[in-house]
Amino acid sequence: MGENTKIEWTDHTFNPWTGCTKVSPACANCYAEAWAKRTGIVKWGDSAPRRKTSDSYWCQPVRWNVEAERSGIRRRVFCASLADVFEGKPQVVSWRYELFALIRETPNLDWLLLTKRTENIRLMLLRYKRAGYDWPSNVWLGTTVENSDYLERVDDLIECREFASVLFLSCEPLLGRVDLTTNQRYQREHGGYRPMIDGLDWVIAGGESGGHARPMNPEWAHSLRDQCVQAKVPFHFKQWGEWVPTADVGFGDSPRAKEHVFDTGKTIETYGGPAPFGIEVRRIGKKAAGRLLDGREWNEFPRQQEMF
Repeated sequence: MGENTKIEWTDHTFNPWTGCTKVSPACANCYAEAWAKRTGIVKWGDSAPRRKTSDSYWCQPVRWNVEAERSGIRRRVFCASLADVFEGKPQVVSWRYELFALIRETPNLDWLLLTKRTENIRLMLLRYKRAGYDWPSNVWLGTTVENSDYLERVDDLIECREFASVLFLSCEPLLGRVDLTTNQRYQREHGGYRPMIDGLDWVIAGGESGGHARPMNPEWAHSLRDQCVQAKVPFHFKQWGEWVPTADVGFGDSPRAKEHVFDTGKTIETYGGPAPFGIEVRRIGKKAAGRLLDGREWNEFPRQQEMF
């Protein structure tokens, strides 16, 4: 729940509290909910109370900040992997203010606040500033966009530019095509054309992992990568997840082999042999699937924070 993390795009994870409620298809196989059920530490869902983590746990970022200052290398902190900082629950309002104070006290850390509740960000942060508090400059704001049905979140995020040194997307799990080359809200409110991707600093993409992982069409990942390359926005491909293009790995002879074929939006399942047409992906497990896209890793980060 804390310092050690296997998430490729961050150095630390920090959860000021735990608990959340599902809001969109990306949440269907939520690993945090599975963790909650397995540990019994916190209940999940809208009616369940949130649980604040311990005082000793809240001291960890202060230590990370000292270590970062000594090393001369800024560190990224993903907050919160087991909750949503911008969830509109009265119970967490004071905790959220404590979190923002902690962020101000740790200027050598970049805090990545990732939310699916982008409609709350601006209102909550304006309320915080109007209460007389200084907003910290070491915040990266991000949102999850699993398919093009949730592009409104990108519009909401871009409107929060004044509160973030970096605006980013997490397209994981990627469940459909995400087209960032349009911006209907900007056209509607301002006229003219300004693609969403021009307002972003970083895009993360990846397939789903876990026992019930849904397959990702390789075309969706390629499309996002190409949009980022064209717009010169750093792109980070986190993983294929459980599924990988069959063309990359072949069929093998596993009795558990399972293939999905993507063809014009329709998924066809076959067992024990090659599917007849379309783009085929094969379930081989997260570790075996790896994270190579077109033969290379995409480990790009926002330029101002690049470490390699």
